[in-house]
Amino acid sequence: MDTNTGKVIFRQGPFPLGTNNVGEFLALVHALALCKREGRPTLPIYTDSRTAQAWVRNKKVKTNLVRNEVSEPLWELVDRA
Repeated sequence: MDTNTGKVIFRQGPFPLGTNNVGEFLALVHALALCKREGRPTLPIYTDSRTAQAWVRNKKVKTNLVRNEVSEPLWELVDRA
């Protein structure tokens, strides 16, 4: 969400199976991609998820989310991220 205008920039889900950390990780990755695509490297991105920040920094998701046919759509997004 753009905090200046309240405009929703992107939205995913809800997914039938997932975690808050996975959702916040995906939001961070999407926000970073948007900043890169639009050439706005200093645009602030807000999150309170230290876990999601660590996953982005380490380029590795460490979750206990089971990978099965129900969670696969979410895992596909994680894999692309």
